[in-house]
Amino acid sequence: MNLESLRPVRAWLLTLYGLILVIVLIGGITRLTGSGLSMVEWQPLIGALPPLTEHDWNEVFGKYQQTPQYRLVNDWMTLGDFKRIFFWEYFHRLFGRVIGVVFLVPWVYFLVRGHLRGRWVWRTGVAFLLGGLQGALGWFMVKSGLVDVPAVSHYRLAAHLLLAFFVAQYILWLALETRPKRVSTAGPRLRRFGRVVIALVCVQIAYGAFMAGTRAGWMYPTFPTMNGEWVPSNLFAIEPAWRNWLDNPTAIHFVHRALGYVVTVATLAFWFLARRRAPGARSVALLPPLVLAQLGLGIATVVLHVPIALAVAHQVAAFVLLSATVAGVYALRPHPVGDAAEEPAPLRLVQGRR
Repeated sequence: MNLESLRPVRAWLLTLYGLILVIVLIGGITRLTGSGLSMVEWQPLIGALPPLTEHDWNEVFGKYQQTPQYRLVNDWMTLGDFKRIFFWEYFHRLFGRVIGVVFLVPWVYFLVRGHLRGRWVWRTGVAFLLGGLQGALGWFMVKSGLVDVPAVSHYRLAAHLLLAFFVAQYILWLALETRPKRVSTAGPRLRRFGRVVIALVCVQIAYGAFMAGTRAGWMYPTFPTMNGEWVPSNLFAIEPAWRNWLDNPTAIHFVHRALGYVVTVATLAFWFLARRRAPGARSVALLPPLVLAQLGLGIATVVLHVPIALAVAHQVAAFVLLSATVAGVYALRPHPVGDAAEEPAPLRLVQGRR
């Protein structure tokens, strides 16, 4: 398939990528406003309409009043208060449906018109399946907060966030496959280093979700120390010791801070080594300001007690930083000069070679 026939496919893929970025932003607001548990049922096919009458609202509010979040945290809420948190969760789910439609309708059209052939059919189809899995995983996450404890599992939250990021990067990679290829002089070691940076960013994103899920971000609103300590005294408060790195909010906060420095240094090192190996790759040039901005946003978020605007910006910046790193690694791959290959190689973000 030549580049001309793939041009509408590229525009479609980039639109999907942009919509996922928006829903990541909406998801961050939903979480930070405590709205994620306001809808206690999952109706993927018939749940597109919100409550329309006062009777409907009272019925939905009555179901919410039976949840641990209402009984233990929000028992002060009136119906008006409930409507405000319901809006964000409803909007989040509705936007997910919109993404599904924006994917499926053009996909069928491109299939009929012959813009998608061969491996492009199943490779783009995988994105739709991953999107459906993301919706199911989101409900699996919400369910963890509807029984006993008024908070979702931070493990499920991390899985939900990472899958959203992965789907976006997968779609971005496909979009990059539709563009003219540039000559790269990078060797395999630099490409492997780039994949290591991607892995580090992904681990940092997971720990960001752990921070949110355990509310660890509110515990140490100081910088550069953690309430006056470089290494917090209750770092190993849980037995066995290894569980602290996954379940202890203090250890999670400590790891997230330490990883922030590691990611910053690794990203800057990757940029320094790659800037001459991928001439014209804008994504590589963007890495220094992006990673420094992300570090600054993280510091400001904890010092200012996790304001919603800063925390959401921090999450969106992580998304953009990961995308720029992925695009940078793509630019370092050994491409033939000319049109896109008839059978593009499968996506490999962290390991493998073309």
